[in-house]
Amino acid sequence: MKITRTENDDQPAIVVEGLVNRFGDFAVHEGLDLTVRRGEILGVVGGSGTGKSVLMRSIIGLQQPEAGRITVLGRNLCGENAETDLVVRERWGVLFQGGALFSTLSVGENVEVPIKQFYPDLDPVLRAEIARYKVMLTGLPESAVQKYPAELSGGMKKRAGLARALALDPELLFLDEPTAGLDPIGAAKFDRLTRELQETLGLTVFLITHDLDTLYEICDRVAVIADRKIIAVGTIPELIATGHPWIEEYFNGPRGRTAHAAHLRGEA
Repeated sequence: MKITRTENDDQPAIVVEGLVNRFGDFAVHEGLDLTVRRGEILGVVGGSGTGKSVLMRSIIGLQQPEAGRITVLGRNLCGENAETDLVVRERWGVLFQGGALFSTLSVGENVEVPIKQFYPDLDPVLRAEIARYKVMLTGLPESAVQKYPAELSGGMKKRAGLARALALDPELLFLDEPTAGLDPIGAAKFDRLTRELQETLGLTVFLITHDLDTLYEICDRVAVIADRKIIAVGTIPELIATGHPWIEEYFNGPRGRTAHAAHLRGEA
C-alpha cells in the first residue's frame, strides 16, 4: 500500500543554497545548490573527493558549512536564522557506509538506540517490539534481532543499519554507498528493497552511490557533483544530453554501457 500524498508534498524535501565547505585552504563546495523533491529517489554521484558525503553530512548537521542555507522539510537548519528544533531530526534516518553499527549491541539494541534518544519514556517491551518489526521489514530473519554485528555478513549489516535508519518512521532516508562491498546479487536485492520501501512508506531518498546499476534501476533523478558544485540534475538521458565530459565518460564508458544494457534487458 502506498502512502497517500498530502498538500505539503509539492514542497521540496531538501533545498541547499550557496553551500560552502572548506577544510583549511581546500574548498570542497563553492556555492553548491540542490533541490530534492518529495517522494523521489535522488542519486548523488561524482568523482572521489568531490564531497558527496560532506554534502550529506552538512544536510544532517554533522558538518558545519562556512556559508549557505539548508532547508529540510520546511525548516531552516543552516545559515541565517537557523532553527535548532530537533523535531525535524527525528523525521529522517541515515544509513552510513558499512552500516556503522555499535559492535557491543545486538541488532535489536542498535535499532532501539534512536528510539531511546527521542522517546526515552517508551515502554521497553514496546520499544523492543518496534525494533523487531523494523529488522524484519528489511528482510532479515527474526533471529537476527539477537545477533551481534560480528555475527552478520556484509549484506546483513547493511540491512541492520537500514532497520536502524527506519526506526522512527522517517520521511527522509539518507543512504551513503549502500551497495558498496556487496556482490552483484546482494546489491540488486538491496536496490529492490530500497525501491519497495520508498514506495510503501512514501519515503524521499537521498542516495550517494558509485553503482551504475543502482542509478539506472531505482533513481528517479541523478545529481552530479563536479567543480565544487552540482553541475547537473536530471534523469540519466537528460544528464548525458548535457555533453559534459565527466558525465559523458561516466555514463557512456564501458561500465556505464553495461549497466544501461542490463537495464534495457530488465525492461524488456
